[in-house]
Amino acid sequence: MLTYDLEKRGRAPKYAYLYTCIRGDILRGGLAPGSRLPSRRELAEHLGCSLATVDGAYSLLAEEGYAFSRERSGFFVSRDFDRPREEPPEAVLRLSRDPEGAPAPETDFRFSALTKIMRETISRYGEKLLEKPPHNGCAALRNAIAQYLLRYRGMVAQPEQIVVGSGAEYLYGLLVQLLGRDKVFGLENPSYEKIQAVYESHGARCRLLEMDELGVSPAALGETDADVLHVTPTHSFPSDRTAPVSRRLAYLRWAEARGGVIIEDDFASEFARRSKPMETLFQLDRAERVIYLNTFSKSLAPSMRIGYMVLPEHLMAEYRRKLGFYSCTVPVFDQYVLAEFIDGGHFERHLRRMRRRLLDR
Repeated sequence: MLTYDLEKRGRAPKYAYLYTCIRGDILRGGLAPGSRLPSRRELAEHLGCSLATVDGAYSLLAEEGYAFSRERSGFFVSRDFDRPREEPPEAVLRLSRDPEGAPAPETDFRFSALTKIMRETISRYGEKLLEKPPHNGCAALRNAIAQYLLRYRGMVAQPEQIVVGSGAEYLYGLLVQLLGRDKVFGLENPSYEKIQAVYESHGARCRLLEMDELGVSPAALGETDADVLHVTPTHSFPSDRTAPVSRRLAYLRWAEARGGVIIEDDFASEFARRSKPMETLFQLDRAERVIYLNTFSKSLAPSMRIGYMVLPEHLMAEYRRKLGFYSCTVPVFDQYVLAEFIDGGHFERHLRRMRRRLLDR
């Protein structure tokens, strides 16, 4: 019988903590593929919790592909986990020292709240807003993004790994220069047409990879000569397909076997109609093969031309050598305002409200 101390959950909901415990046993190989999980009633009685707690945990496991249910038989561990995977070591963010950041007032996201933050930013920083930012973005914004990713997505990314730029399309161009114009980029077919346009305009070659209902098909992965795989695993546009954990692990196995790189374009993933955000490829990656990329243009407003990417640590020196001469393309004022907006909790409140609206539809 599975035994966990639910009192060690801290402030996490019981169902979320139970889900994390069972998922950890699955990834470590403690629960064999195909093995049956205890019935919901048995586990609830054993742990001294409600049936709803176990039901919530099992639903999350099934939703993310770690388990599956059979009618009248219960829940079973997915057979896609055919090898143990080590949990990443516990990590602590090493925040960059910077006197810029200060929390914004605790108000709901409204335009008036945003303008208030803008006025406070001008008052607080004054002529500092006229200074040239570091090439990878102001420390205040990189710290805010790192802490947001940890809180909201469970991703551990050091601020030094984050590069800020004026939207995803600008960052696509940087990635061609970083990885090399001689690389072949594999793209989802269909995919957002500007991805291919930007890559090819920078001299890279592209291959369109056919998709099935779960994402890029295994056959397409096996046959391609691509060195780099660009995927949007959550709500791929325009197909609106979301890759389950099993397919995400297949992408990672491809990268490890090929010695390739995955660009995880997490565009609009914050609005997924799920009880919790699905684990990113960056989280599942153990070989530092994933570059994570996201933007605020969809989550906030199209005029918010601020995007960011998270590079594996082993690529940071190469990035500084090849691209460190570039100036950051996002104005200092915009960076400080967004940092205050995130640190004050406004961004996450805005996301929760938008998700509720989508679910109500």
